[in-house]
Amino acid sequence: MVAGEASGDLLASHLILALKKRLPQAQFFGIGGPKMQAAGFQALFPAEKLAVRGYAEVLRHYREITGIRRELLSRLLSDPPLAFIGVDAPDFNLQLEKKLKKHGIPAIHYVSPSIWAWRGGRIRGIAQSVSHMLALFPFEEDIYQRNNIPVSYVGHPLADVIPLEMNRAALREKLDIPQDQIVFALLPGSRQSELRFMAETFIETAKCLHQRFPQARFLVPLATRETRDMFEHALYRLSARELPMTRLFGHAHDAMGAADGVLVASGTATLEAALLKKPMVIAYRMSPWSWRLMRRMKYQPWVGLPNILCGRFVVPEFLQDEATPDNLAQALGNLVEDHETCRRIAGTFTHLHDQLRQNSAERAADAILGCLSRSEAWTSAPLAV
Repeated sequence: MVAGEASGDLLASHLILALKKRLPQAQFFGIGGPKMQAAGFQALFPAEKLAVRGYAEVLRHYREITGIRRELLSRLLSDPPLAFIGVDAPDFNLQLEKKLKKHGIPAIHYVSPSIWAWRGGRIRGIAQSVSHMLALFPFEEDIYQRNNIPVSYVGHPLADVIPLEMNRAALREKLDIPQDQIVFALLPGSRQSELRFMAETFIETAKCLHQRFPQARFLVPLATRETRDMFEHALYRLSARELPMTRLFGHAHDAMGAADGVLVASGTATLEAALLKKPMVIAYRMSPWSWRLMRRMKYQPWVGLPNILCGRFVVPEFLQDEATPDNLAQALGNLVEDHETCRRIAGTFTHLHDQLRQNSAERAADAILGCLSRSEAWTSAPLAV
């Protein structure tokens, strides 16, 4: 298995546990993070090595990433596993899957690349690389069926993990926050490459919000020690260490669940905020070069998953030059003060939660075993994934 960031680590950890129920003797190894390792996964390389986004950032790490892929490919071909499961990270995994598939190793891809949002021509490469696609969103299944690619819609694991109703009062008590205090959760990204572009913007936004809401509290969950250190350094540079801000090591769901409003970098965390029924403002910044390329290739007017899945602008998005502290603070402040809009957003996200809640890890495990039962590798390979 290969997972390249915090969200993939979470998805893969649930899948490992579901597969272990069916194949208790199976061994899982490859590239993964701490949640996968807690589920019994052997990490040959840490997931953080692949956690870069944007063309400029990938080019900076190109030699290291390709070296890791060559080393992993060599190991897999010399001692073929029962199957390979690539969890998201399409730029890394699809090339690896193509070579493994040619050598008769079932290549299963968990999380469809966003071909419905940009670079739709990738579907041809996916057909050459993937033995079976596990799709998280219902509209994706038809795309692959029309292109004769085996696919299973399994729902989104986060919709299973996150309760349909979150007890905000209990979370505030857990975090020692008064029930009547205004709270903002700030999620500037899980990757170091994201923090480089987002940390200062989010801190400056917190300064603006604090001027408007002097009694507000800010919660900042950070995924790794490295991203926490980067955020701390940004606070120091901006002379913002006096802000009423609590940095958390993980606990993103607690932070968002306890908050009145969320400022979040575009990515999986936006879906988590939606499943928690939270009003949010979505922001994203990247290198100017990466932004120019991405902007020309996208198909939809939205980049945030909540808006894409709902097919309309449910929550505001501010990208690149528009993602200024003034814009973000004004939008988020206006949102949390508009209680009727917050109520409508919560209703929309409740409907979305119902759609995605499919017991996905179990469905994904069933689909994987069905794929393997049709493969010659099932009877000849060791129980390794």
